[in-house]
Amino acid sequence: MISVDLFKISGECGCAAKVPADMLSCILQDVELPDSPALLIGPQSMDDAGIYQISDNKCLVQTVDYFPPVARDPFIYGQIAAANSLSDIYAMGGEPLTSLAIVCFPAKDLGPEILKAIISGAISKLKEAGVVLLGGHSIVDSQPKFGLAVTGIVNPRKILDNAHAKLGDALILTKPLGTGITIMAARAGLADRKHEDELNRCMSTLNADASLMARKYGATSCTDITGFGFIGHAYQMAKASGVSLDIYFDSIPRFPDVLDFAAMGLLSSATYSNRRYVNGMVEFNANVDLAAQDLLFDPQTSGGLLISCPEDRLDEMMDSAKRNLSTPCKVVGNVLGKADKHIIRVKRA
Repeated sequence: MISVDLFKISGECGCAAKVPADMLSCILQDVELPDSPALLIGPQSMDDAGIYQISDNKCLVQTVDYFPPVARDPFIYGQIAAANSLSDIYAMGGEPLTSLAIVCFPAKDLGPEILKAIISGAISKLKEAGVVLLGGHSIVDSQPKFGLAVTGIVNPRKILDNAHAKLGDALILTKPLGTGITIMAARAGLADRKHEDELNRCMSTLNADASLMARKYGATSCTDITGFGFIGHAYQMAKASGVSLDIYFDSIPRFPDVLDFAAMGLLSSATYSNRRYVNGMVEFNANVDLAAQDLLFDPQTSGGLLISCPEDRLDEMMDSAKRNLSTPCKVVGNVLGKADKHIIRVKRA
């Protein structure tokens, strides 16, 4: 057994370590990017992956994602990192095919058995997804970081992006919220083993079945909920689609005791930068308290898919979710017309 607790050698964990969204959104504004008629989706819409067309019926889908440890155990950390990287391909409606490992590792402080366990965890998820590992690149770093660059394919007529949510669609979330807060509680010794086990189970669950469900039942738009939090990614979908969203907080699946942990102030710095990112674009009803708001801004690692589903396919999609998904899946809101001021409105019963 490997006797290391990766939480003890990490700063920010998982997707909470991302560069803030408000900074990322402006750094490329004055940069002239390389362009091509084959580039269907690039960085401008801040979508989950890039799309490059290579034939009439085939596009490449490409993404990269890596982060510091998000679990105590190296093997589980590797599983979660792989699931998180693959999720971007699934969110675009794609089929992942190949991957490259990105490794930052304190080789002088941790033995090779730790890195082997991390990579073994990732490989277990790649095998589950039917994805091959082509190789990768490693550097010495003071803190472990691991992830994957993933390439997949998608038919250009079947792309799921974050820019086509339609008036009247229902919004479906396929995993619970609160990974960042629960990790903070675990590191503070306030979350117990049951909290961590359920957290790790959900984070290491692939979004493959959720993506298949979205495609089969006519989803109009899709994004995965990761480092910018539920509100951040929902805002990107609403803005790209030219719509507004009503969110029903009480319907949102969440990890056990996460609101209590949030009320204790167990929040990462990314929670606050995520709030700044959507400043002025969100309206909370008076009964949506601070802990509930913080949960919606909490940076998620390997979160679920947020799916915009036509109303006439909703029953089919939710029946499929009950049969095929191993994580909680709920209808959490609706798509409305374009708003003059607030793009997202959060309500509570």
